[in-house]
This record gives sequence, structure tokens and C-alpha cells, in this order.
Amino acid sequence: MTSQAKQPIIRVIVVDDSAFMRKALSMMLEADPSIKVVATARDGEEGVEKIRHLKPDLVTMDIEMPRMDGLTALREIMSTTPVPVMMVSSLTTDGAEATLDALELGAVDFIPKQLSYVSLDIVKIKEDLLAKIKNIVKRKSILMARYQTRAAFIKSHSQRTNTVSSSQRYSSNNKVIGKRNHPISIVAIGSSTGGPPALQEVITKLPRNFPTGIVIAQHMPATFTKSLAERLDSLSRLTVREAVNGEPIEAGTVLIAPGGRQMTVSKVGSQGVVKISDQPADALYKPCVDVMTNSVADAFGRTAMGVVLTGMGNNGVIGLAKMKEKGGIVIAQNEETCVVYGMPRAVIEVHIPDHIASIENIASEIVSYF
Repeated sequence: MTSQAKQPIIRVIVVDDSAFMRKALSMMLEADPSIKVVATARDGEEGVEKIRHLKPDLVTMDIEMPRMDGLTALREIMSTTPVPVMMVSSLTTDGAEATLDALELGAVDFIPKQLSYVSLDIVKIKEDLLAKIKNIVKRKSILMARYQTRAAFIKSHSQRTNTVSSSQRYSSNNKVIGKRNHPISIVAIGSSTGGPPALQEVITKLPRNFPTGIVIAQHMPATFTKSLAERLDSLSRLTVREAVNGEPIEAGTVLIAPGGRQMTVSKVGSQGVVKISDQPADALYKPCVDVMTNSVADAFGRTAMGVVLTGMGNNGVIGLAKMKEKGGIVIAQNEETCVVYGMPRAVIEVHIPDHIASIENIASEIVSYF
């Protein structure tokens, strides 16, 4: 009888100035026998040094620390010894801004700080975090290779202008696709782990005269979606904002579902409007991609377009299947460019998408219908 191959241990370094947080995160991670915290560090400087010597599979990094903060440490790590980094973020506006900065600098995801404490949902939180870490580490070589390619591209083009963001510079080389003949009245986008940079890649490429409204469900805490909307609004040609209950869906406007709430779409006459609520209360995700895309399919039928981007699990497959059944168009991000290939995989495996594309070419696939 042959013995089953032993799974390699995932080696993690926890960087946080709080002794309590170092202990809490270490205990949570090591609850899984396949994960070992090989070191902890009290600040970014100590963290960078330990990462350089121990070469872990993944790092959790606090943002606010003495001596060297998390963003400074992240820049140093990604320029010298690139490794998947998950930021530990406070649920504040400042924490949200810093987290979005970190994701743009190369961090793969974030852990809301309050979720690291004991709570009623601690079992579910732990399960999600451990599954996410395993997914990210499994894709470590792909993620770091893509990061280095992107960084090299940005660096080689950095002399062009100082007024354009790195994402916009990197995004300029997109595929041109011929016009497709299918009417589209709304675009609905769902994303999760790795979503904010992916959304930035897509939304910043869309033209100023984009002829429909766009609705987005991104798994994020409440304070983070407003910051994400403001960032995308400042970088793109479109108007981007956090959605408000009852507001109309208008051409050239992107509405992002508020974190911790559900967003659905309906029609009042011929006008699409969004509803923000706490229903269904038992939904695992708030906002939930399935809840949003189900409502879009019901309201817009064959003129709906659904886009599924990087994320863990299968959230979105039910709503996008309904969209497809009603004759709508579905686009999925390809495996190679996802941070976590979960949500797109679920949609692709049941043959829902009309198109599968790299994150660099998703915007071209969308625009080809207009």
C-alpha cells in the first residue's frame, strides 16, 4: 500500500506591533496542521529582515507600526524578496485608504483587524482565512511572477508622465476587439479576493462616453467600499460612487454596493434603480454577487452583461447562470491573472461565460458590445 504524499507545510511570518495580535493570529493560523508560523516580528524593519532570511510562503503585515510601518515594509519586501502579503487593517477610513494603497503596491489581500479577535463568527472567519491562505500560497509562483512582470512594465514606462497612475500606464496596452452585435443595457461586476486592483484595471480603461450604467458587488467591509469608490472615481473617466438606496442607474456611472449591505436592481418603467437593504439576511456574503446578479437578470434579461473577477468560492455562479439563461452576456477572468481562481472557475466549469479573458483584456471584451 502506498502512503499518501504529505502536504508541504505553509510557512508564515506574522508582523504586528501588538503582542496580542501576534499571538491571536498565530493561534488562528496554527489551528490548521498544514500551516506553521515560523517567526513573528514587532515592526516592519524586523519583519523585512526575518522575511529575507527565512523566505516564508506568506506574510501577514500590520499597517500601523513604529520604526517602519507596513506600507514601507511592503515596498521593501516586494522590491527585494517578493512574497504574498496579507495586510492586517483597522476598519477605519484611514485603514481602508492604507489597505487600498497596499493592494496597489502588491499585497494580495487583507484581514480586517477586528475579525482577528474572538467573536460569534470566529469559526467561519477562521475557516475562510485558512482556505484563502492555502489558495494564495498554491498560486504563489504565478502571483509573484505576475507582480514582477507588472512592476517591470511600470518601471520601464515611468518616464512617460508623472501625472498618470501606475495602473493607467500599465493598462494602456489592451487588446482591440471588433464590434459585437448584442444589445447591452447594464453591466454587473462581481469580485472578491484580489478584486480592488482588478476593478481598477477594468474601470480605468472604460471610455468617458460609456453608454450604460455599471453595478459592482465587491466583498469588503463597510468602511472600505466608500474608499474604493472614491479611489476609482479619481482614477477613471467614469463617475464612481458608493450606491445609495433608490438612486437611478445612469450611463457612465459606476455604483458600488456598500460593504455589509445587499444591493439589488429593479426597473421603474424603463429606468433601472438600485435598492440597498439587509435582505436576504441569511446571505453568507454582504454584498453578495448572486443577490445582485439575480436581480439584474430579472430586471434586464438578455440586455444584461455579467462579469466575474478574481475571488474565492463560487459566489456569482447562480445569478450569472440565470443571466445566461435569459440570453445575457457573461465574461469571466482567466485563471492565469486571478489572485484566487475560485469564482471565475465556478462559472467557467459549468460553461456559462461567452468570453474568458485576462484582467488586462476584460475592459476590451466589455467595450466590444458598444
